[in-house]
Amino acid sequence: MKKSDKKIDNQICQALTIACESAKDKVTGFQWLTHFVDYNQFPGSLSIVCIFDTKVELELACQDEKDQLIVSLINTELQAIQINLKQISQHISFYTEEACQLESNGKWPEYFKKSRLLR
Repeated sequence: MKKSDKKIDNQICQALTIACESAKDKVTGFQWLTHFVDYNQFPGSLSIVCIFDTKVELELACQDEKDQLIVSLINTELQAIQINLKQISQHISFYTEEACQLESNGKWPEYFKKSRLLR
C-alpha cells in the first residue's frame, strides 16, 4: 500500500469509527462495520459492510428505515473527509452475525469470500 493510500485508509477508518459508534447508540441490533477497498479503483471500489446481530434485528431496522439512518451517518462522515460517493447505498451492504455463524462457523474471512467481498 502506498503512503498516500495508507493516509486515506486511516481517514476512512476514523470516519467509519465515528459513524459506527453513533449507529450503535441509535440502532438496536447494530454491532459493527468494516470496509474493503482497492485503491487502484478508489473511490468506486469502496465497500462498507454493516453487521447486525440477528436477521430479525436487521429486518426490523430496515422496516423502521434505520438502515437509511446508518447510510446517512456513514455518508456524513465520509463527506467530512472529502469522500463523496454519488450513490452511497451501492457501496454499503448489511449482514448478520447469525448468518456468518450458520454459513461459516463465525469465520468472517470465509463468509466475506462467499459473499464476494474478499477476493
